[in-house]
Amino acid sequence: MLNMAMVLITTTLMILLLCSPTPSVAILIKRFELPEPVTGPESLAFDRNGEGPYVSSSDGRIYKYVDSTEGFVEYASMSPFRNTTLCDGFADFSVGQAICGRPLGLGFNHHTGDLYVADAYFGLVKVSPGGENVTRLFGPDNTYPSTMFTDGLDVDPDTGIVYFTEASTNYQFKDFQTLIDSDDKSGSLLKYDPRTGEMTVLLSNLAVPSGVAVSRDGSFVLVGEYLANRIQRVWLKGPRAYSSELFMPLAGRPNNIKRDSTGQFWISVNNFLRSPIFQRRINFPRGVRVSENRMILQSVFLIAEYGTEAASEIQEYNGTLYSGSLQASYATIFRPFF
Repeated sequence: MLNMAMVLITTTLMILLLCSPTPSVAILIKRFELPEPVTGPESLAFDRNGEGPYVSSSDGRIYKYVDSTEGFVEYASMSPFRNTTLCDGFADFSVGQAICGRPLGLGFNHHTGDLYVADAYFGLVKVSPGGENVTRLFGPDNTYPSTMFTDGLDVDPDTGIVYFTEASTNYQFKDFQTLIDSDDKSGSLLKYDPRTGEMTVLLSNLAVPSGVAVSRDGSFVLVGEYLANRIQRVWLKGPRAYSSELFMPLAGRPNNIKRDSTGQFWISVNNFLRSPIFQRRINFPRGVRVSENRMILQSVFLIAEYGTEAASEIQEYNGTLYSGSLQASYATIFRPFF
């Protein structure tokens, strides 16, 4: 049975490779292990000094990678009244995360040093430099009581404007399996201007919007719809400002989107295919690099990184490729093998 399963997985992977432009498989270079039993480095970020990665985690904390000796250390906690007995080591999709928080998308404002966090339960959160002051900007405890599940995030490097997604106003993160089995279209793409404190809804009626990334020149922002298998583009400047269009359909479910140093985008995509042997769907995670004019430039399968577990983010920083996963206990450095 095991041999048959491996044959099936290998055959499926080969088909996907042959059908992908510039196909390759990732080679694992390094793992950054989180402190046990913490899991879920769903997103990664680097500060203005190039330190990190900083990662989100399953027990409501942000961790910062120091070096190979110290590893990850706690940087900030989403809950101002964190009970270590209750919260430490929480696994994902637990009801307790509503008390402890569950940070997902991360992004730094490199002018101020502030770290912005999309927390699944607490909404949009700002962490001051040093990780000590944590401020909730958008969420269920202020003027936005309908907030249920905040997800992806990006910060415009020039203006400091924060773009983030509200995956659903009907389901919470703990109900994720029910959400993806639904036909929910209550999600939104939002904009927060830290200079004015103004919050704006840019696009609504989205099918579980996940990742978001603003373009290098700030002229548009991309948002992925997890249930719709597509990326949409919202124009921010020019004659088409605040109009939207289909940017790219995908053969798989998109998660986080990250802009690279050349202005192109890495999209984390998970391809779920039905297995007749296991009687369930098997995932083939990959990273897809696309240009601003919608060209798919590269497709990298992450079997060596996560097996068939879902990958949540692919990010290029200073020429190095990093990846994160909601399900793993580590983040990774990898390189494509052509």
